[in-house]
Amino acid sequence: MRYMIIVKATKDSEAGVMPSEELLARMGAYHEELARAGVLLDGSGLKPSREGWRIRYEGDSRRVTDGPFTETKELIAGYTLIQVRDRDEAMEWTRRFPNPAGDGGAAEIEVRPLFELEDFGPSEAVARMHEIGIGGPKK
Repeated sequence: MRYMIIVKATKDSEAGVMPSEELLARMGAYHEELARAGVLLDGSGLKPSREGWRIRYEGDSRRVTDGPFTETKELIAGYTLIQVRDRDEAMEWTRRFPNPAGDGGAAEIEVRPLFELEDFGPSEAVARMHEIGIGGPKK
């Protein structure tokens, strides 16, 4: 099972404040531990929303809106992807995730399971996604 650990944005992350060396070291050590255990798939921080954009779909039309976006609670500052046996193992790993605030301040992560292509049942579209490498390894 694959899980995404979503690091919620803060006013500091949206302002472009870089993490302290101490926090980078703690995050590095945690991700190194994930890698040694063979469960780390990917992870990275995201630049502030002012450097991004959104695309809104209404039927066939698309509208692009440049950042920044004002609702910090809806934004993501980073992510880690892990692949584990089950929810309990994911919970075990995510409870050990370092506080993203670094200084012991308030922060939040959200953990969500990813869909596996098998969740959708067999179809030509699912087979094609497997062929191009979308949706994780074929089971």
